[in-house]
Amino acid sequence: MAEITASMVKELRERTDAPMMECKRALTEAAGDIDKAEEILRVKLGSKASKAASRITAEGVVAVHMTDDGKLGAIVEINCETDFVAKNEEFLKLAADCAALVVTHDPADVAALAALPMAGGTVESTRTALVGKIGENLSLRRFVRMTATGRLAAYVHGGAKIGVLLDCLGGDAQLGRDLAMHIAAAKPKSLDSSGVAADLVESERRIATEKAREAGKPEAMIEKIVEGSVQKFLNEVTLLGQVFVKAEDGKQTIAQLLKARGASVAGFTLFVVGEGLAKRSNDFAAEVAAQAAAAMQK
Repeated sequence: MAEITASMVKELRERTDAPMMECKRALTEAAGDIDKAEEILRVKLGSKASKAASRITAEGVVAVHMTDDGKLGAIVEINCETDFVAKNEEFLKLAADCAALVVTHDPADVAALAALPMAGGTVESTRTALVGKIGENLSLRRFVRMTATGRLAAYVHGGAKIGVLLDCLGGDAQLGRDLAMHIAAAKPKSLDSSGVAADLVESERRIATEKAREAGKPEAMIEKIVEGSVQKFLNEVTLLGQVFVKAEDGKQTIAQLLKARGASVAGFTLFVVGEGLAKRSNDFAAEVAAQAAAAMQK
C-alpha cells in the first residue's frame, strides 16, 4: 500500500477544499494517485471538489496592447514574488512595454522577447536591473500575439490579474468589450467543444457514470444520464455554450447572443496571473523570524 503523507493530503485539500479526512480516505482508495483521488472526491462531493483550475497561485500582472485599428494585439504575463511589487509603477511599465514590443516585433518566444531592445539595452537587461532595484525575482512568463480576422477587443480586470484578448467579427465595440468581460468572469476553456481536451471530457464521463451508479440509477438509463452530464459540462466550459453574464433573462447563451447580433468569435486568449504556478507558502512574519534566528546563530 502506498504511503499517504501529510504533504499529499495538504495538496489534495488545496486542490479541492474537501475535509482533511475525506482527502486522506480518497488518497488511500486511489493508492496515492492524487489525480485519481481528486476524481473520487468529485464523485462524492460534486462541484465542491473542482476548484483547483481557477485558483490564482502566483503574483504578477497581465498587460494588453493593440494597434489603433484593432487588427493586431498582444497579451503578456509577467510574474513577481509579491502582490506589493505587482503594483509597482516600474514593474507595470515593464509589462506594458513588453506587450507593445510583442505587437511591433513578433518575437518567436519568451527568449526572443527578452532579447529585444529596451531602454538603451534589452528587455532582459531592463528586467535584471529592476530585479536589483526592487529586490524580487521577476520573470517573463508567456505572451500571445493575435492578428484579427474581424476586430480585436480587450479587457483587463482585478488589478491586472486577469486579461482577455478577443477576435470578434461583426457587432460593435460594446459587444466586443462585453464578450471580453464575460470571458474574464466565466473563464471558458475554449470557444466550443472541439477545443476541450479529450482527457477532460473522459474524466467527466467517468465521474458522471460513477455518480449515476452510486445513485442507484437503472443501467439502461446510465448512458443517457452520462451524455447529459457531459453536455452540461461542455456548455459550462465553452464560450459559445455559456450563459451570457449580462443576460437579462439569465438564459441567453453566448451563441444565441452572437446570432441575434449577427456576429461571431474567431478566437480568444485568457490569461489568469499565476495560473498553474506554485505560490510561496511562507508568510512574511515567519520569514523575518527565520532570518533573525539565523542571524543569532552566526
